[in-house]
Amino acid sequence: MAALALGLGLSAPAHAADDLGLSLCRALSAAVDRTAPDGGPVFLASYEPGPNEGQVPQPLRNAAFAYDNALAATALQACGDLPRARQIGEAFLAAIESDRTFKDGRVRNAYRAGPLRTPPVLLPGWWDEAASLWSEDRYQVSTATGNVAWVGLALVNLGAATHDARFAAGAQRLTDWIRSRTTRLDAPGFTGGLDGYDPQQGSITWASTEHNLDIVALGRRLGTPEGRTVAASGRTFLDAAFDARTGCFRMGTDPQGRMRGIEALALDTQLWPLLGVADPPQAWRRSLACANDRLNVPGGFDFNNDRDGLWIEGTAQAALAFRWAGDAPRADALLRTLSGQRAPSGWLYATREARLTTGLQIGPASTSDDFFYFRRPHLGATAWAALAALGFNPFAGSPLR
Repeated sequence: MAALALGLGLSAPAHAADDLGLSLCRALSAAVDRTAPDGGPVFLASYEPGPNEGQVPQPLRNAAFAYDNALAATALQACGDLPRARQIGEAFLAAIESDRTFKDGRVRNAYRAGPLRTPPVLLPGWWDEAASLWSEDRYQVSTATGNVAWVGLALVNLGAATHDARFAAGAQRLTDWIRSRTTRLDAPGFTGGLDGYDPQQGSITWASTEHNLDIVALGRRLGTPEGRTVAASGRTFLDAAFDARTGCFRMGTDPQGRMRGIEALALDTQLWPLLGVADPPQAWRRSLACANDRLNVPGGFDFNNDRDGLWIEGTAQAALAFRWAGDAPRADALLRTLSGQRAPSGWLYATREARLTTGLQIGPASTSDDFFYFRRPHLGATAWAALAALGFNPFAGSPLR
């Protein structure tokens, strides 16, 4: 399906997917206009208040997660709205060049939502009245390798669409950071990133299958010698992560570098290798069946295999994966689920249920599995649903063939 051309006399949608895509494109464009009406660089807040919430919790109130904004930039590109996609891309270029502490070309997991003014690019945080100090969230100011790769993909996509060499240069710098700071010393692939508060951050020693897939896609799209090198290393990791007996992808390694088993699975780890690797091996197609057998819930999919609720973002990813696999009826059924999860603002909720578990920890400092999703309108879910409705592959930067 061709990208929607906003504001160009688009005729009435002929299909439910077109209707959903047009609605979500308009919602994303409106969010950019509300946040930066002057048309300048911008980061979008990742969450809006959920039902019966006056505002989101304090740590999320001004948080613009890098992953969500990278997705939004590519979704806007798929919508045919390059000017607004570029506003987010310009914000990332500024963030790479003007970090408040580090000068090595990284991006943080989150930035302060809003229009960019003068450097350095601000990080999210809040004033803690009880403690009388400025507080920041440890995960938000850290750097996860997969988020770096997703920002790189968004910049590559923008570079290809705008022919502006600065975006490809930004993606190359992020790739260089991944290679220099997260390469595993004793095995192929890349570790999870850096964790901690400024100015000292420590290495995350586990390696994620999802992160390595992101790196494969980024390196392949760059096409530079450095890009090909990281893509080859990440691809070797993916081959090791695939369990040929079950047809499932393992989540990655533990902090000691040992590959995990398949007792705990994640949805994106099953779906993204099919979309992010050009001509994936035939055996990998079994991962779609793995997801369908082990992570499905009524109407769609859960984040993990405890099946305690519907993960909207992941259900959108599955819709795109089924479209890629040629299963249009299944993809359409998932898109109908997504259509029923729209908030009054036009964004999609993160979950159908009040709270969704992931079985993951937010970061190395966590003492329990404290990474949850809640029923709040979510930028990432909205962007993924737009991509699914439009049939646009964010890893390839183009519509599905």
